[in-house]
Amino acid sequence: MKTEKWNPTYGICAPLVSWILDKGLAQIGALSIVLSLTAMWLNYVFNLIFDLALVRLGRSVNVRSAWMRVFHAMLFEASLLILTIPVVAWWLDMTLWTAFLTDIGFVLFFLIYTYIYNWVYDVVFPMPVQSAVSVEKD
Repeated sequence: MKTEKWNPTYGICAPLVSWILDKGLAQIGALSIVLSLTAMWLNYVFNLIFDLALVRLGRSVNVRSAWMRVFHAMLFEASLLILTIPVVAWWLDMTLWTAFLTDIGFVLFFLIYTYIYNWVYDVVFPMPVQSAVSVEKD
């Protein structure tokens, strides 16, 4: 295992992942940044499309059942997997299958994180009912 100087931008999980995958900390840290930026971008686009789909289907964007939240989180993570598996495979010089298995470990953690994050976000920053109605009329 390579030892490299710690940099706070690598995040909390990068050292553990570096050790588990026997890859350099800088390589894992840079990959973490790329994947985080990809997830942030996808989160915005995915939630926008998801909410628009709910409005078109006549469903409320303010009230979501537990099953809807599970569906939302799983669909988001599946979308993220599709985008990131080729990146992980290329970045870490591994097969798509190995990258898939590696990504599954991360998905299991972030699936729970996504569910909780979006639930808390909806509670802290609820979408105004007026906005949902005006979007529906357009």
